Amino acid sequence: MRRQKTEGRRQKILAIAIVGLLFSLAGCGSKGFDQRVIIPEAKWAMEERVPFDVTVNDTLGVYSFGMSLRHMENYRYSNLYVFLHTTLPNGNRMCDTIQCLLAAPDGRWVGKSSGSMRDLRITLNPAMRFPLVGTYHFEIEQAMREPVLKGISDVGLFIEKQP
Repeated sequence: MRRQKTEGRRQKILAIAIVGLLFSLAGCGSKGFDQRVIIPEAKWAMEERVPFDVTVNDTLGVYSFGMSLRHMENYRYSNLYVFLHTTLPNGNRMCDTIQCLLAAPDGRWVGKSSGSMRDLRITLNPAMRFPLVGTYHFEIEQAMREPVLKGISDVGLFIEKQP
């Protein structure tokens, strides 16, 4: 029964990601990339990776690269650890562990407020260059050691060309 629920949730996340990809402009030439994927019921299972495919045509440009997050104010932690899995167009893979600070040391949430939600963008690399032309595959996985992490409603990736 648990396996069926997990598989169903995984299929929902994949379907949402595919629809988002169809509506986004994925070329990182002049427009960049900015996409979010909704986490169903704001319950992010440990084994569910949020996928993004980005086509890069410009290896000379400098880009700001980062994540966007939306969480509920009843999220029980002041931070979020994630694994960022990256597959380059040539098949090489890497994985980075990232800590996202969601609250200030005094406990106040950071980011923009909208009702009981908080929205923030986290720049991971303000001056990134892509080494290869082609499609990069990114997956974001929660790394909080909870089987189901409650309170994260969506996760995104942004890539903005710098002047």
